[in-house]
Amino acid sequence: MPTVSTNDIETYYERRGERPPVVFVHGAVVDHSQWDPQLTALSDEYTTVGYDVRGHGRTGGSRRGRYSVDLFADDLDALLDALEIDRAVLCGLSTGGCIAQVYAARHPDRVAGLVLADTFAPEILSVGERIQRSLLLRATVPPVRLVGYERVEKAMVWLQEKISGEGVSGDYEQIERIRETGPKMATDEFAKVIGAVAGFHHTELRFPAISAPTLVLYGEHEAPFMRRQARHLATEIGGATLRAVPGGGHASNLDNPEFVTDAVRELLAEVYPAETTEVAETSGA
Repeated sequence: MPTVSTNDIETYYERRGERPPVVFVHGAVVDHSQWDPQLTALSDEYTTVGYDVRGHGRTGGSRRGRYSVDLFADDLDALLDALEIDRAVLCGLSTGGCIAQVYAARHPDRVAGLVLADTFAPEILSVGERIQRSLLLRATVPPVRLVGYERVEKAMVWLQEKISGEGVSGDYEQIERIRETGPKMATDEFAKVIGAVAGFHHTELRFPAISAPTLVLYGEHEAPFMRRQARHLATEIGGATLRAVPGGGHASNLDNPEFVTDAVRELLAEVYPAETTEVAETSGA
């Protein structure tokens, strides 16, 4: 099982290919396999790296009493150091997008390009968003301790569909399949991860520091506050491109993998033009 030491934990990762690097950061309460469609599709042209964020998957938990997005970004920095990746394109989805944007703002020299999918900035833009991002998230922890996060999340998915409309959660069965194949998350780790996401609005982040070409993606059927956040991110990050994923919900890369893969590939062609030309010549295109 490939792992590297990152701060006080051993981080599990999967690395494929031998060309310029693309690093994928998954959302909360899943693992690196959330990005499998893109990890697989792009590995012939690029070096793709997926890893399990602290508290998740085969990385597992730690003795720290609480987590934060800042800590997750520090872990990402240590991972890139350990894998000897000086500069990479980062792709983050949901909580992974929070981690990626923090990292890109604090280490702009190490980020060649940035993809932010189905995610949000620290700033809370409405009262309704505050309720969903902070209060409702924290309220999941006590029932999770009683019945487990799978049952609680199913109830949350049902509630989101009632509030924001059908399709907001996308193909939720795919998320369930990811959970079935990976290690089960400990309840205490769930609580620490949820605390990190719910407290993201306390994070200091300077968007002008992000200098890499940036693509912001959001599912067509995302919740209204998430669509507002996508527009906000695209406005705050200079020169960012904003695209809606047709038919997508909150895990748009799984709901419409071909569209997302093609969109990421377009950014990679912009960031790594010489490499893209070499691949095309080798394939006879």
